[in-house]
Amino acid sequence: MSYASHLRESYGLPVFDFPASGDEKGLDLLPEADAVAWRVSSDTYDAEETWPEAFARFTEAVDTTRVRAIVVGAWEDAYDSGPGDIIAALLAARPRLPALRALFLGDMESEECEISWISQGDVGPLLDGFPDLEEFGVRGGTGLVIPPFTHRRLRSLTVETGGMPAEAVRGVAASDLPALHSLDLWLGTANYGGDCTAADLEPILGGDRLPGLRHLGLRNSDIQDEIAAAVAAAPVVARLEALDLSMGVLTDEGGAALLGGQPLTHLAALDLHHNYLSEPLRQRFRDTLESAGVRLSLDPGNADEDEWDGRVWRFVAVGE
Repeated sequence: MSYASHLRESYGLPVFDFPASGDEKGLDLLPEADAVAWRVSSDTYDAEETWPEAFARFTEAVDTTRVRAIVVGAWEDAYDSGPGDIIAALLAARPRLPALRALFLGDMESEECEISWISQGDVGPLLDGFPDLEEFGVRGGTGLVIPPFTHRRLRSLTVETGGMPAEAVRGVAASDLPALHSLDLWLGTANYGGDCTAADLEPILGGDRLPGLRHLGLRNSDIQDEIAAAVAAAPVVARLEALDLSMGVLTDEGGAALLGGQPLTHLAALDLHHNYLSEPLRQRFRDTLESAGVRLSLDPGNADEDEWDGRVWRFVAVGE
């Protein structure tokens, strides 16, 4: 099992932690407002201040008119309470954030809150309320709602979950995102609410609403074989520069379907790390694609199999 890590970069800027309450020395050493992506957090357990209170301190200490990226870190009782108050605070601050171009909601590591324990909510108001965003990301699938939306400037959309609800997948698939360059969905496992099917991805794979898409990640899925088979004939693939089907339960069945489909030699990169492929099939990928200059990632990593009660069990990289 792997775990989601804190973001180190957002919108090409290093992530900087806004000082905790009482850290007066830290407030004296703040970077320029537009030089970093600002992570604002409270404590998940026994918080002394709420996230909106920490954000209020942030808006008082930093020239928010120059802030380009905000990373929402941990909030109090994130395993039990969604980000409704956080979303409301961000929306209330819109007039003071004219330069905001990147927003990430739920940047927590396992010590703060396991990815599938994070209580999420409806992120539609953020996407509608910040029409100038170019990057948006969210971590955590429990309670996650992504209604179909239209966004003219969004270039990158990332959804990291141990189990992404099918309705949220369908919401992304039904959205109109003409500027989107990168889409990265961690679909997860049914054990943690990842109940989408390959059919739910068909509008994405068709590509009609995503004319600018160049990087596609459909990963961390326990139906990775079915996804690989669907991708093998997907119209969107012909215009991709990078394809990422990593972190999931990809076996020789899905790998063979991918190799037997449309050519992938035009790709700059194909990422299949954390896989359950046999060595002969990995070699077929190398023989077919590396000679064409495709950058391959085939490392099985921590993709270990367990056998129990006569059945072989395989796992996604990030579940709980």
